This record gives sequence, C-alpha cells and structure tokens, in this order.
Amino acid sequence: MRQDGRTAVTFRFSWHLAVVALLLALALPAPTRAQAAEKRGQATNLPLPRYVSLKVAEGNARRGPTLSHRIDWVFKRRDMPLQITAEHGHWRRVQDRDGAGGWMHYALLSGTRTVLVEQETLQIRSQPDESSSVVAVFEQSVIARLGECNPGWCRISSGGYRGWAPKKALWGVAPDELRD
Repeated sequence: MRQDGRTAVTFRFSWHLAVVALLLALALPAPTRAQAAEKRGQATNLPLPRYVSLKVAEGNARRGPTLSHRIDWVFKRRDMPLQITAEHGHWRRVQDRDGAGGWMHYALLSGTRTVLVEQETLQIRSQPDESSSVVAVFEQSVIARLGECNPGWCRISSGGYRGWAPKKALWGVAPDELRD
C-alpha cells in the first residue's frame, strides 16, 4: 500500500461496487428465453429480423453498406415486402421471399407493412374463418397492405378489396406475429 492510501481506498470502492452490482442482479428479474434470444438492430434498437416495404418504384441492393459497393440486385416493385436482417448506420440488409437482396439505404424503405400472396389463388374472407363468405380472390404475387393479425389470420387489403386471409398463405408476416 502506498503512503497516500489510494490502494486501500480503491480496493474498498471496488468491493462496494461489486456488492451493489450483485444486489441489483438479484433484484432484477432474469430475462425470459424469448427476450434473451431477441436480436436488436444496432442503429434502431428494433427487433431483427423484421418486415418493411419498399418505398420507391426502384431500389438498389448493394453488396455492402456504402454507395461505393457494387449493386447486386434491383427491386422494381413499390410496396414490395422485405425482411431486414441486419443494420449498419443508415443501411439495412434486406431480402425478399426468395432470399435475394443486399444492403439498402434506409430512405428507400417504409415501415408500412405489406405482404405477398404465396398461393396461386387466395380466397379473401369477410371474417377470419374458413366458413365465412368470400369477398375477393387474390392471385399469387399480389402485394396487399397488412392490417390486424390474430394467431392464424391477417386482415389484408389490395385493389379496393379487403378481408381476411390465412397467415400461412402470406409472406411478410411472422407466423407468431400478432397485430391490432
């Protein structure tokens, strides 16, 4: 120990911090398995992966998160649902339902949720029930705006028609996702 006593003070201070940290750890609830497994974006702190849509009629997906990176893919459908899988500053790594994609500037993306019809023909129902009346039939690859979702059904709209569709027939919504 030095004559000015700094070593002893430092030791006592560190010991007190350790005790406080231990008490806080015991007082706070442990994270659930779902919370521990949920990955969050560095730039936004939003969950990853998550779904967004293409805001523009044409958007470049690049090999890396800068304008100097090569363009690997060009998305050409406004409102196309995309899945964000990573973030780096103002850039988001996205992919479509086939896994094609790359890094896009966040200004090209919208938080408006859309889905893609995955079946050859999809009956849209008046209620979230197979026995309810059919209000429209959407063809494969139709882009629809996403509304409310319960465990098995989502309310969607496109071309002036709206109704309920089985969640499993849509790409752009997670199987366990619930929306009000």
